[in-house]
Amino acid sequence: MRLLVAPLLLAWVAGAIATVPVVPWHVPCPPRCACQIRPWYTPLSSYREATTVDCNDLFLTAVPPALPAGTQTLLLQSNGIVRVDQSELGYLANLTELDLSQNSFSDTRDCDFRALPQLLSLHLEENQLTRLEDHSFAGLASLQELYLNHNQLYRIAPRAFAGLSNLLRLHLNSNLLRAVDGRWFEMLPSLEILMIGGNKVDAILDMNFRPLANLRSLVLAGMNLREISDYALEGLQSLESLSFYDNLLARVPRRALEQVPGLKFLDLNKNPLQRVGPGDFANMLHLKELGLNNMEELVSIDKFALVNLPELTKLDITNNPRLSFIHPRAFHHLPQMETLMLNNNALSALHQQTVESLPNLQEVGLHGNPIRCDCVIRWANATGTHVRFIEPQSTLCAEPPDLQRRPVREVPFREMTDHCLPLISPRSFPPSLQVASGESLVLHCRALAEPEPEIYWVTPAGVRLTAARAGRKYRVYPEGTLELRRVTAEEAGLYTCVAQNLVGADTKTVSVVVGRAPLQPGRGKGWGLELQVQETHPYHILLSWVSPPNTVSTNLTWSSASALQGHRATAVARLPRGTHSYNITRLLQATEYWACLQVAFADAHTQLACVWARTKEATPCHRALGDQPGLIAILALTILLLAAGLAAHLGTGQPRQGVGGRPLLPAWAFWGWSTPSARVVSAPLVLHWNPGRKLPRSSEGETLSPPLMHPLLFSVSVQSQLLALSPSGQELKEASPPHLGGLLPKWGPSWIRRTRGRGMPRNASSRHPSGLHSERIAVECCKDTANAMAKAFGLQMELCVGTK
Repeated sequence: MRLLVAPLLLAWVAGAIATVPVVPWHVPCPPRCACQIRPWYTPLSSYREATTVDCNDLFLTAVPPALPAGTQTLLLQSNGIVRVDQSELGYLANLTELDLSQNSFSDTRDCDFRALPQLLSLHLEENQLTRLEDHSFAGLASLQELYLNHNQLYRIAPRAFAGLSNLLRLHLNSNLLRAVDGRWFEMLPSLEILMIGGNKVDAILDMNFRPLANLRSLVLAGMNLREISDYALEGLQSLESLSFYDNLLARVPRRALEQVPGLKFLDLNKNPLQRVGPGDFANMLHLKELGLNNMEELVSIDKFALVNLPELTKLDITNNPRLSFIHPRAFHHLPQMETLMLNNNALSALHQQTVESLPNLQEVGLHGNPIRCDCVIRWANATGTHVRFIEPQSTLCAEPPDLQRRPVREVPFREMTDHCLPLISPRSFPPSLQVASGESLVLHCRALAEPEPEIYWVTPAGVRLTAARAGRKYRVYPEGTLELRRVTAEEAGLYTCVAQNLVGADTKTVSVVVGRAPLQPGRGKGWGLELQVQETHPYHILLSWVSPPNTVSTNLTWSSASALQGHRATAVARLPRGTHSYNITRLLQATEYWACLQVAFADAHTQLACVWARTKEATPCHRALGDQPGLIAILALTILLLAAGLAAHLGTGQPRQGVGGRPLLPAWAFWGWSTPSARVVSAPLVLHWNPGRKLPRSSEGETLSPPLMHPLLFSVSVQSQLLALSPSGQELKEASPPHLGGLLPKWGPSWIRRTRGRGMPRNASSRHPSGLHSERIAVECCKDTANAMAKAFGLQMELCVGTK
């Protein structure tokens, strides 16, 4: 990237010199030195052939005497010289370059250059200089290059550079300066390149560089700068290249950048930026290349982060280990963008809308990212895609498991789904954060999905926070950032970010500790993740496992053996934290299936456990229903309508009396069918199930269940589970329905389960946590219940109930 003009120019000069042959210079040469005619480029990059005396690395303690009078370049690098007198060099009237680097000078007063008015380039880097007094370089009126880098300079007098009106390049980097004095530059009206990085300067003050109207390149790298004042770059009207490499900038200095309208190359690499927000890079009309690499804290590039950059051709956003989100509309009006480098980040995808917003894009680098090969990245394999992948064989799928290590460009378009679940990167924020009382905290949560997900937060008290709801302590921004202001012990606890769309939802939690942080559980030495088959049926399999501690995400994938051999896509379910079993439904009977559970931990490592399972062969009854899935719901609906009709026929809504005065059916079987229930269930629904709670009893002494809702949709299943939030609303748990005795021993109370939302794949169970969206409520009953009801009403039939 051409962000630093000076280093590249030097590299080009060195390369050019290396290709030109060296010619011997036949003159009396000092002992052990080499006298040659070598290529040389002036500070203005003009090529010349210079008569050169090379006395480098000879352990000299003084300048050799009797140098050839026609010497133009004198190289005395890496010796032990401590002083240079006027008489030692005054007779070299043609001397244009003097290299005294890596010697032992401690004071510029030990160097008398007054007899060298023709000198163009002076190298004093890597000595032991500590101070520059006024008029330190008197007599060097023609000097164009001055190298003072890698010394021990801690003080520079205001008029140290007096007399250097022709100086073009000044290197002050890697010294001990603590401040930048604008008076230094008043003596340097022609300066074009200033390198002052590597000094632990406390701050860049307003208008520090104002005298440098002709400056083209400014390097402020490695200075521990935490912020740049709004007018620090005032007066740099000619500036083209600017580097803030390796500083402590937590935000883009957008106001300061407005002062340099002609900027072409900007380097912000290796700064602790957490996000690039809307308008951070806007209306920079001449910017051609931008570098945002090696940022340990960078999480997201938000909507309209780069706007109206009409000349930007290359964008480098690489090697950012936490960068997991680029908003689909992050880039706006970048008509000349040709190269987009996004390699070695934590991106799961690059949205098609992002690519389409760059009409001139030619190539993109996505290698080294954990690409999720689903609907978001489908554009990569769509017909008509003109964008070229840089290193396509290294751009690999990380999910789903059956596509792992396959090049993205080799995955058939049809194997990627039309819609996909939200995904919050495990690297968005750590599992626990410590903050001092009274401080503020900002948490960035982002997710990619199709359709675009909604993001909100849930506090430790169970309060849902959205962008439309701001309080004294909390604020949620539309892109998903949560700001906690002046945190106290009352705000400590578990905060949950929720990303949801019509397909499903994903969650990620962070424990906020106010004051002293508790010990965090480790990954658990010797912890073995084991996936077990609990039950097998013709059309579904129940799996279980023990969740390891300190997990951040759990994914379950499954596929039939034939699908694996044919490299077809597998089904995937992203499970809520705390889930320890899963019922895979809609399977084929008498078929081998391969299921894998992948658990990701807070320290970014993962564990994988897999198991083979075979579904049972279906009985004739199972097959009859399996071939006609709708028959299950029809039969169940018919029986329940018969029950309702019988209740109405009896007129009282009371159970029909059987032999001996006992009720034919328990009283709870008619709840919800006589008088309307006062219980209303509406979205969002959160069920707090307490297995230990005692239920009321009827007059006959039977335990009653909660009233049923009138079912409009029935889902009949042999196995079921209830997903519920804990009383604090923080964590998902699984609760099994209680067992109640009676004529229908396996019915128990009818319980409610949530079914998947629209757009969920046919073979994926719901992964929505309770309360995340509008529900479809389904009543679960089992085979014995339906058959018992049929017998109770005198029906001469045996109902076979199954799932598929």
